[in-house]
Amino acid sequence: MGTSVLSLRMDGELLDRLQHHAARRGMSVQDYVVRTLVRDDFDERFQTAVEETEKFYGVT
Repeated sequence: MGTSVLSLRMDGELLDRLQHHAARRGMSVQDYVVRTLVRDDFDERFQTAVEETEKFYGVT
């Protein structure tokens, strides 16, 4: 699996907040954003799987 580049434009306030959150975890802003996106993607896929399972078993 290769890598690609994603460029973001954000205001200074958001960048400051991201830098603060990343620094608290000892991470770069890039690593923090990527980890957050991966986690959010997993959460969304997991929720979809739960909903599909509930439909299959008729749970409401």
